[in-house]
Amino acid sequence: MENSELVRRALAALRSEPRLGPTFKLDLIRMEPDGAALLEGEVETVAEKRLALERVAAIPDLNGIVDRIRVRPAAMMSDDGIRDHLRKVFALEPAFEGLRITEWDGENASEVRGATRDGEIEFEVEGGVVTLNGTLAGLASKRLAGVLAWWIPGSRDVINGIAVTPPEQDAPILVEEAVRLALEKDPLVDAAQVRVGVRGRVVRLTGWTKTQAMRAAAEADAWFVFGVDDVINDIEVGS
Repeated sequence: MENSELVRRALAALRSEPRLGPTFKLDLIRMEPDGAALLEGEVETVAEKRLALERVAAIPDLNGIVDRIRVRPAAMMSDDGIRDHLRKVFALEPAFEGLRITEWDGENASEVRGATRDGEIEFEVEGGVVTLNGTLAGLASKRLAGVLAWWIPGSRDVINGIAVTPPEQDAPILVEEAVRLALEKDPLVDAAQVRVGVRGRVVRLTGWTKTQAMRAAAEADAWFVFGVDDVINDIEVGS
């Protein structure tokens, strides 16, 4: 496929998604030598990033996606500031008690906590992009680590490379549990008023919230969960 043909098909795919809107665009769409499509640009939300990746990935004859789409951060923060937040968040999270936590700054590693009983989380930050590695005992812990990283105001992307050992077979119920946990931990959401349903990797939110901001926060939390491909937000807003 020629680059011009890829760009044409990609633009058509992006425009076919009404939630992206007619003004949505990326800075760069290019065919790589190995047949993968490179996507680069800055978007407003994780939802826009995931939807753009999914729509372009559905184009026939592509050999994968090179993802360089970043999310505009909620607040401007230095990499040191993001690392400082991650250090505190991971160390204070009750579900991660007993984990070794290691922080990387370039080629330099420093232990935040040295316990090794239940696995390890390693994190590094470059250009606002958080990369997570290490080994955890379940998908729930991997997904929680990713959500916590997305919650850092300066995060522009989260690459969740944490390995699950022993390997765990994923299932819709596990995605549902992860979304529920994210909602319960989010102080901006009244999780008791939000219902979660999952079919495949598509999450549907129902129930009600007091404000539009709470409704948007609940949807964002669902998008933050590793493995979610789409979120249908049917939450009603009322007093």
